[in-house]
Amino acid sequence: MFNHHRGLWGYTGTAPDGEPATIQATGMGGPSAAIVLSELIALGARRAIRVGTCGALEEGLALGDLVVATEAICADGTSRALGAGERVRADPLLCDGLVARAPSARAGAVVSVDLFYEPGPRPPRPGAIAIEMEAASLFAVGRAAGVQVACVLAVSDTFTGDGRRRRIDDHTLLESAERMGRAALAALSG
Repeated sequence: MFNHHRGLWGYTGTAPDGEPATIQATGMGGPSAAIVLSELIALGARRAIRVGTCGALEEGLALGDLVVATEAICADGTSRALGAGERVRADPLLCDGLVARAPSARAGAVVSVDLFYEPGPRPPRPGAIAIEMEAASLFAVGRAAGVQVACVLAVSDTFTGDGRRRRIDDHTLLESAERMGRAALAALSG
């Protein structure tokens, strides 16, 4: 462990390919994630993959399934403040690497929002397979800095038609996190 500034733990070491690698928590939401990625870029980061969780919006996505975000629909304030339009794309090479290393993952657009618990019924999110809070901001920071950024997510929440939430159990989350971590390290190495 090399850092726990702002309560966000960071670890650095050597990846399986012998190259240096850093794993850094970003906190929750676009503002915190944008700060952390900007600071990592200032320290020399040239590629980053967010490993996190999301809520399923597409039928057929189950708890523990993996999602590779090819782009983010910007329904948050941070990505918009960073100059993103309606959508911001992930780095296609890193996305291809994630898909190759996690072939069962569903690739597609996610929607980035500011609220974890939205009041009332969730608004429709046409074109999005999942909902989360950081991808649009991270893709916008990466685009502005000329840094490759991608995102792999585990489905941690599913929703019924009436908006009730079903959450992932700890065992399934751990298994998904390990699969995402292996895929991310391999994609960064490839």
